[in-house]
Amino acid sequence: MTKTILRALAGETLPTPPIWMMRQAGRYLPEYRATRGEAGDFLSLCYNPELAAEVTLQPIRRYGFDAAILFADILLLPQALGADLWFVTGEGPRLSTIQSQADFDKLGRGEMIHDTLNPVYETVRILSKELPKETTLIGFAGAPWTVATYMIAGRGTPDQGPAHALKAENRALFEKLIERLTEGTIDYLTEQVKAGAEVIKIFDSWAGSLKGEDFDKYALEPARIITSELKSRFPDLPVIAFPRQAGDNYIGFHEKAGVDCVAIDDSVSAEWAAQHVQPGGCVQGNLKNTHMVTGGEALVSETKRIVKALSNGPHIFNLGHGITPDADPENVKLMIETVRSCG
Repeated sequence: MTKTILRALAGETLPTPPIWMMRQAGRYLPEYRATRGEAGDFLSLCYNPELAAEVTLQPIRRYGFDAAILFADILLLPQALGADLWFVTGEGPRLSTIQSQADFDKLGRGEMIHDTLNPVYETVRILSKELPKETTLIGFAGAPWTVATYMIAGRGTPDQGPAHALKAENRALFEKLIERLTEGTIDYLTEQVKAGAEVIKIFDSWAGSLKGEDFDKYALEPARIITSELKSRFPDLPVIAFPRQAGDNYIGFHEKAGVDCVAIDDSVSAEWAAQHVQPGGCVQGNLKNTHMVTGGEALVSETKRIVKALSNGPHIFNLGHGITPDADPENVKLMIETVRSCG
């Protein structure tokens, strides 16, 4: 029997939605923290195929999710292109910045990325052998706009201001960076699929800060190009796009980008998505991640509401954003039990 996630991505409405969770391998799990300690630091964990596969498998063993998502980071691609990348404990990633043509000229392209990223492909190969046969393996990358915001600012920012400033002040350089990232993302994801990834997800965490024509040019169009090229190479490959906080731009995103599933954040309601987004294809989402911290009856009732709202079309149950380190593993168990009792 075909895996449930693949059935939903193919447009099938299932009696119980399949379920996985963004950042399901992560700091809320004690076994993850132990393995990360063994690796030494976050980047060492990303580039150690055995340990990266281990943390990917941990939530599958514990919860029996319907999909595993490769453990990696969206900023491995800029590092592979030649950017300096390091992580500051408690603060997050830091990168060398792209502010000028000279900065851009230091970046590589093409085959050179694979020298750095080969350990990631090896992780995928390990997982494709070790995952339970009913579990779908999801590969992923960051969307060009979101990755560019980090590369331009050198870190995460609350409003993506530096990227918007470069876009306004030097549009030609900004567009060259988006183009380079689009090419690199296609190459990166191609190798993940060759290694065994069955589904690809494109994370555009900061898509919502793009408005009007900019959203179409720098969120929608790169997603369309990446998806089109991947599907030309792998015709049966399902693609999930997550243009977070896209609002009304979620409407029609399936068709415009050519993707099989649109993941929605929790700033829109499941009822709204059922009416406006689900007619285009599979919807993924969208429980508030705070419920993984607080639990209780609110978690149960919200989970049931989302399942019911999206029950008339293809749906993959997930959070509206990644699970946070302060989440209670018991609340994840409660969420899964609730979803699976709804069928």
